[in-house]
Amino acid sequence: MTVSSAPATGDAVLESARERLWAAVGDGDEFGASAVVFDTLDATADAESVLLDLIAPVQAKVGAEWAANRLTVAQEHAATAIHDRVIAALAHHTGPRPQTPGAPPRSRVTVACVDGEWHALPARLLSEVLRLRGWQVDFLGAQVPTPHLIAHLHRTGPHAVALSSSIPTHLPTAHTAVTACQAAGVPVMVGGAAFGPDGRYARAVGADAWAPDARDAAAALERGLARPDPLALHQPVDALPHLADQEYTMVVRTRRQLVRQTLTQLEDRFSPMRGYTDQQREHTAEDLAHIVDYLATALYVADPRLFTTFIVWTADILAARHVPVRSLDPALDLLAGQLKDFPRACRTLALAREALGTRTPASKNPGTGKPA
Repeated sequence: MTVSSAPATGDAVLESARERLWAAVGDGDEFGASAVVFDTLDATADAESVLLDLIAPVQAKVGAEWAANRLTVAQEHAATAIHDRVIAALAHHTGPRPQTPGAPPRSRVTVACVDGEWHALPARLLSEVLRLRGWQVDFLGAQVPTPHLIAHLHRTGPHAVALSSSIPTHLPTAHTAVTACQAAGVPVMVGGAAFGPDGRYARAVGADAWAPDARDAAAALERGLARPDPLALHQPVDALPHLADQEYTMVVRTRRQLVRQTLTQLEDRFSPMRGYTDQQREHTAEDLAHIVDYLATALYVADPRLFTTFIVWTADILAARHVPVRSLDPALDLLAGQLKDFPRACRTLALAREALGTRTPASKNPGTGKPA
């Protein structure tokens, strides 16, 4: 699930609280942050609003400030940890809302992050919203291996599974998890930035439902998700027939070679690299690995937009960190040379180079965040 943005309520209490909470987490002041949250709860008497209209937008700002290089990784992690502990305190302080007279009791739901996904706060927010609304929630946290998730489903028999992922490169893993859950007879809702701003990749991986934020996810679960028929399920290749061309498989299998060869050849194409320190070379190798991973994922879902969006976002990140953006173009060209026999990969790389050429610098496009 995504971190929900605050609605335009014009509520002065929440607006002031967001400013105070931002100041507290920026200072690493956990007790100050807790005081802001509980003062707001006293003023609004609405724990769900405190979660989604106070904590969530401040956490979204944490991510945006990190992307703009105004927060270090350590500061971003510290702010996220404060929010996590404050949410725990809030959960222990508040109980579920009373059920509407005559309404059936809420069922059990499992909320988890797909394997490899460490950003657990959005899923945590959804879990607490569902608990407030009377659901029995099993929150499994970050990076849940699919076999362990399925074992849990067989043991507990939940009404539905909500899977969260913020990083698009986890889509193949999410696809595996969705298919496995459905094979166990449990419908799957997905959410988070990995699945695209309109849920386009949720459809690609065969999810039963997608929600842009916690409120919509809770509403969809309340309406009910149809249980899948395991005998009628398609295999992943049926949903993504383009995988038969083996481009995704070959890029994944040759990932290390692609990164290593591009890094070596980049020195000849981008002269500043010759003066790089070992640490700078290591960071460049990491950036190239991310580029290959996103290229593979774009091939998996057959959508070049996933890759071009990432490349433009990467350019903004590099610019914010005063790293030459012009190094991206020769890197993409070198990858295309190695993948010359793969038409979908070459077309995707060409579109990314075009996007770089028309990119609006982040300094003229404030608010750039993580890729959708």
